[in-house]
Amino acid sequence: MRWDRLGRVAMLGVAAALLYLYLSAGISVLSTWQEARRNSAQVTVLERQNEQLLAQHAALSQPSTLVGEARQLGMERPGEQPYVIQGLPRN
Repeated sequence: MRWDRLGRVAMLGVAAALLYLYLSAGISVLSTWQEARRNSAQVTVLERQNEQLLAQHAALSQPSTLVGEARQLGMERPGEQPYVIQGLPRN
């Protein structure tokens, strides 16, 4: 048995194993980086949506908005007398 040849084959196997480990780690880092970018973009979109929803909530919580919406639905306050005016000219 030639020990120098066996040593070279063993060194080649170790080098192949190290190459595999480096490549798999690099691929893992790359995929993690891409996922972080996707998550960051999604967080930005969700933050904008949250700001819009908070503004909408603030607008809808105002008493004047509630009264206006109720009037559009045909509601009236207790004790109010509704009037129906007909025959007005079109503008």
